[in-house]
Amino acid sequence: MISLKREREEEVDDDDNEDGVAAKRGRGPVVEDRRSRHCPYLDTINRSVLDFDFEKLCSISLSHINVYACLICGKYFQGRGQKSHAYTHSVQFTHHVFLNLHTLKFYCLPDNYEIIDSSLEDITYVLKPTFTKQHIAGLDKQGKLYRAYDGTTYLPGIVGLNNIKANDYANVVLQAFSNVPPLRNYFLEEENYKGIRRPPGDIMFLLVQRFGELMRKLWNPRNFKAHVSPHEMLQAVVLCSKKTFQITKQGDAVDFMTWFLNALHGALGGTKKKPSIITKAFQGSMRIFSKKLPHPDLTPEEKEALLLTEEYQEQMSESTFLFLTLDLPTAPLYKDEKEQLIIPQVPLFNILGKFNGNTEKEYKTYKENFLKRFQLTKLPPYLIFCIKRFTKNNFFVEKNPTIVNFPITNVDLSEYLTEEAQATEKNTSYDLVANVVHDGKPTEGSYRIHVLHHGTGKWYEMQDLQVIDILPQMITLSEAYIQIWKRQGSSDTNSHTGE
Repeated sequence: MISLKREREEEVDDDDNEDGVAAKRGRGPVVEDRRSRHCPYLDTINRSVLDFDFEKLCSISLSHINVYACLICGKYFQGRGQKSHAYTHSVQFTHHVFLNLHTLKFYCLPDNYEIIDSSLEDITYVLKPTFTKQHIAGLDKQGKLYRAYDGTTYLPGIVGLNNIKANDYANVVLQAFSNVPPLRNYFLEEENYKGIRRPPGDIMFLLVQRFGELMRKLWNPRNFKAHVSPHEMLQAVVLCSKKTFQITKQGDAVDFMTWFLNALHGALGGTKKKPSIITKAFQGSMRIFSKKLPHPDLTPEEKEALLLTEEYQEQMSESTFLFLTLDLPTAPLYKDEKEQLIIPQVPLFNILGKFNGNTEKEYKTYKENFLKRFQLTKLPPYLIFCIKRFTKNNFFVEKNPTIVNFPITNVDLSEYLTEEAQATEKNTSYDLVANVVHDGKPTEGSYRIHVLHHGTGKWYEMQDLQVIDILPQMITLSEAYIQIWKRQGSSDTNSHTGE
């Protein structure tokens, strides 16, 4: 046990900060090795095998400490001291060039000198892309195609995400948020959230860090390949959600989105009173009118008497929201003359009627029944609709296949606002920017997403690694599940300031 511990310490000591260690011991700074700028092994680097999307741990010891990537075979190894796994690998396989995944320094092993060469800058950029304010400001103003190292061309932001096993429900939500400019811009610049302090032992900030890393990879114009693996992001999701959301088990996109928005808001230091980039982008408010209903088993006289008491009078409350749930009418079960089930259709404005202040809907709790109506008082810059397709009962989940007919642009929501709000809200028209679709059966179906690329004005469909362009009229034929709409004239499109 003692020898193992000593070996681990050696591995750590032999590694980085040698300059600092030497200076501390009074030996002065380490002199640059003359071989540093003339390493003969740079042409052995194989960029086509390099993949920095996976967890940074040693392939042998599974440790996160001092992990190096072998730039010849792409594997990760710990340490670079003489007893380390990276050192052994370099001797055994004559692979000489390694990158420290934390310090971004390159080394030649087993000779153990640092390599300094500007030709390696593309590798460090793929591992840790950075964005200037100028670069971010221009993202939505052009649609230039970039060529990845593997030869494929791609549009930054319109990039496929690996479906590791059954995580497409999370992929579509991550893709949707990646195409909301204020959210994307905020996370592209690490400085915006780097200084946020969290309590000791709080793991939720990991979610913020991983989401920022994923955004920078998705929008990287210098990728080695035209797709990204969300592996580290999803590991953070599994950990922070205490395994509520898994990589290996299909989940519900709306459940995941609800948890993710609230978790990010909290991790960024947001509260009910203190805003975060999440609430600035998505939070609106509404008025809820609620009236308690007498128990159905009571006699008409008893019901009438109760309705006169104060408890059964309509109560009004104000509430904020991050998304609006739209209810679908019950799908008819009749068939047409060819014995084919008719897929019903409903206009978007019909299901938006829930928020006109007049439509009443009954809500049942375990003990009591309420009649509620809703009216919007404030519209957010980006409005999320969740179309309620699934109903769960004790035995199974049922899916409503109703197609919602909606225009892609100019959806005016002024009639769902209170009179006071109508007077103060200048822009009430919205354009669609993302549309998440669920195909197939409730529990074993799959997800895909349509996103608008702001620079080109074109629509793209993404399903895991597959990316295709799509005609806007095809979007309205799908079983939409989550939609994100952008308010017209939003000056907040390019905002990426910190809190």
